[in-house]
Amino acid sequence: MHIFLSRLGPPIACLLALIIAPVALAQKQVEVEGATFPTRFEQQGQTYRLIGSGLFRYLVWDAYAGAYYQASDRPEPSPQSDVPRRLELEYFHAIDAEDFAQVTNDTLRDTLGNDAYQEIRRRVEAFSRQYRAVAPGDRYALSWDGQTLRLALNGETLFEDNDLPLAKALFGIWLGEAPLGDDFRDALLGR
Repeated sequence: MHIFLSRLGPPIACLLALIIAPVALAQKQVEVEGATFPTRFEQQGQTYRLIGSGLFRYLVWDAYAGAYYQASDRPEPSPQSDVPRRLELEYFHAIDAEDFAQVTNDTLRDTLGNDAYQEIRRRVEAFSRQYRAVAPGDRYALSWDGQTLRLALNGETLFEDNDLPLAKALFGIWLGEAPLGDDFRDALLGR
């Protein structure tokens, strides 16, 4: 390729480089309704690869785009295990912090059942108190690095704990057996 470009002369080689560069970049990210997500990234010495991405619709509205990642050495989706993983959600509409807290609590109570929910209720409430309101374009990231559960908004860490049962429950909201949306879960899990 280099020999081919050098024979074309500097102006044509520069033009081709401008055309080829965006194509190479496109292979390193995915786009969901204008939200872009990398296909791979490294964080704290761990390499993550994209498992799947998709769009969550609420009634007739496009609510948010999402991407699910796992440690690159774990190719099978394992969203409710101890595997290092990350879920990123980019929002298309403003949402109040109280709405996030209410949906988190209600969804976990419904999916886990009252007894199991009561076992982690205080930890869920502590987590939910950290939510902040979002505006269009804001991005929440929920991650488990194998030791620590984190919630971040636009890169700012809002919550950290080493609570694997809480991590499994929270990832289950979108990726479990009874998620907020089956189609969204399936897209995130690459099904």
